[in-house]
Amino acid sequence: MQTETIIYIILAGILALSLALFQYINKRKSMSKLNMLFTFLRFSSIFSLFILLINPKFNQTTFTTEKPNLVIAVDNSNSIKHLNQTEKVKTLVKTISENSELNNKFNLVFYTFGETFKASDSLSFLEKQSNINEAFTQLSQIYKTSNAPTVLISDGNQTLGNDYEFASNTYKQAIYPIILGDTITYVDLKIQQLNVNKYAYLKNKFPVEAIVVYSGNTNVTSRFIVKQGNATVFSENVTFSKNNNSKLLNFTLPASRVGVSSYKAFLIPIENEKNTVNNYKNFAVEVIDQKTNIAVVSTFSHPDLGSLKKSIESNERSKVLFFEPNEFVSKINDFQLVILYQPNSKFKNLITRLNAENKNRFIIEGSKTDLDFLNENNKTYDHEITDQTEAYQAELNLNYSPFLLDDINFESFPPLKSNYGSVVFAVPFETILYKNVNGISTKEPLFVTLETEGRREAVLFGENIWKWRSQSFLNTKGFNAFDDFLGKTIQYLASNKKRNRLNIDYESFYNGSGNIVIKAEFFDKNFVFDSRESLQIKLIDKVSKEEKTLPLILKNNNYQVDLSSLPPSEYGFTVRTTKTNLSKSGSFQILEYNVEQQFLNADSKKLNQLAVSSDGSSYFIDNCDALVSDLINDTRYQSVQKRHNTSRPLIDWKYLLAIIALALSIEWFLRKYKGLI
Repeated sequence: MQTETIIYIILAGILALSLALFQYINKRKSMSKLNMLFTFLRFSSIFSLFILLINPKFNQTTFTTEKPNLVIAVDNSNSIKHLNQTEKVKTLVKTISENSELNNKFNLVFYTFGETFKASDSLSFLEKQSNINEAFTQLSQIYKTSNAPTVLISDGNQTLGNDYEFASNTYKQAIYPIILGDTITYVDLKIQQLNVNKYAYLKNKFPVEAIVVYSGNTNVTSRFIVKQGNATVFSENVTFSKNNNSKLLNFTLPASRVGVSSYKAFLIPIENEKNTVNNYKNFAVEVIDQKTNIAVVSTFSHPDLGSLKKSIESNERSKVLFFEPNEFVSKINDFQLVILYQPNSKFKNLITRLNAENKNRFIIEGSKTDLDFLNENNKTYDHEITDQTEAYQAELNLNYSPFLLDDINFESFPPLKSNYGSVVFAVPFETILYKNVNGISTKEPLFVTLETEGRREAVLFGENIWKWRSQSFLNTKGFNAFDDFLGKTIQYLASNKKRNRLNIDYESFYNGSGNIVIKAEFFDKNFVFDSRESLQIKLIDKVSKEEKTLPLILKNNNYQVDLSSLPPSEYGFTVRTTKTNLSKSGSFQILEYNVEQQFLNADSKKLNQLAVSSDGSSYFIDNCDALVSDLINDTRYQSVQKRHNTSRPLIDWKYLLAIIALALSIEWFLRKYKGLI
């Protein structure tokens, strides 16, 4: 408490006492016990009121003891089950959680990881992928400023994400790997990798690349075979030795029919081979009979052009070529879609031809667009001319209906450079993205599609879309999200199929270790997304004839069903609405492949390196008793006593108000009783 406040309190006490004495002693010239009581009560109430006005603050110091966190991250993937380590892991987790010395020294926090990372001590060992690096990425955010040594219980075999070996560069905690499985090297043949395009073209041959490896010390010979059904379509003898332990096989296969063609590649097992699961790998290609040709027409170079080509051609069914306006006029019928990038007067002949033949188009405006020319030659909209530009961010329209879209975190994307001014449309249009300025939605279109006179058209009112693709990579560590978004737009524009109220998004085939999610959209008669409908999917296993019906769950602006638990097979399905009885059917295939069963041993080398680089230690599951002792005796992990200073004003002390009320009440009742009032 400050000296100035103490002086005020003393003065308040003197003044309160003086007023009380003046009223009850000075006027009555007597010092009876009753007057002394009245004086005390009056002094108490006046002094308390003065104290409330001064409102002194009292400092309070408390001490708390914080124990360091001990993070236990457990591999919950299927590879632990494949290596017969499940019971050992459960026993170890129970031992750690029940150890009194560890509980006295640490706050024990349990996590599991596989495809995803989550806080849990429930173990199933059913996850189809292992992403160890993602676990460290998440933990680095949670324990950024605290001391949290980490026990990693894993076989070290990662099948998803970035390499975790140098995770200590970003995760600044000591890591103690518990190595699951043995390090004995067994004789083994393995298809390490099999590379094949997702699509092939009818009556062509598509390339396949296989990398096969051998672990062992003796010379061995096997045979690599590829079968389609019961027919062998390729085979080759392969010979390995201790020094020559890998082979790269390149061959081609014919694409003879349209649709999904499934193949099985395998290496004939050698004598005493322990793990033969990794000798097999299934793959598939979808054979199509044509490619979507897309022309990008521009009169100057821009980073957007390269970004458009990369993004569109990420779908192997699409091909992009660049043209000058006059050069493209004679080739217009060779392409399913033309992208007009920032058109100007040089586009006159081309736009006249496009209008005459009613061709689909995608217009991208920017700072170099000739709006006078565009307004004069374009019949669908008119853009106000202000000779000014503005930077607009994007906001997704969740009610967009022509095709299924995902929110790819548009609010994080940098703004596009656009011509300032309102746009007036002469035909009905659908907005994909609205303009957003400094976080304020303008509800003006930034990206739209429209259908008129049997053709489809899209307009993007802004340049520098290349920045969006770059930001998407930073957000998701890949281009897939942005490429899928643009790819769906291109697919819509390159087709003239009639709009449907029920749309389904799915792949023709899936790998057995991946996520299998089917999405659907349902619209009312006005093509407004309808979230009140209930959708169900009826699945039929074409091999076993087993049927299953599942509900689709509403999530954001679409309905979804997760089918990742389905066993490998060929499936037909029908998605049906329960109220309006609309339906749509399709088929897909799940390829048999479990990436978690491709390993024979723990990756002890990486786990040991991780321990060394993080200043921790590694242990084997059968010899990890020293872990508890090392953690308890390590002087780096000490409880920290923290002092907390709080300043509390007296006005928060409710009892002072009770004292004032009590003193005044007693004084009034006594005076009333004595007949002084």
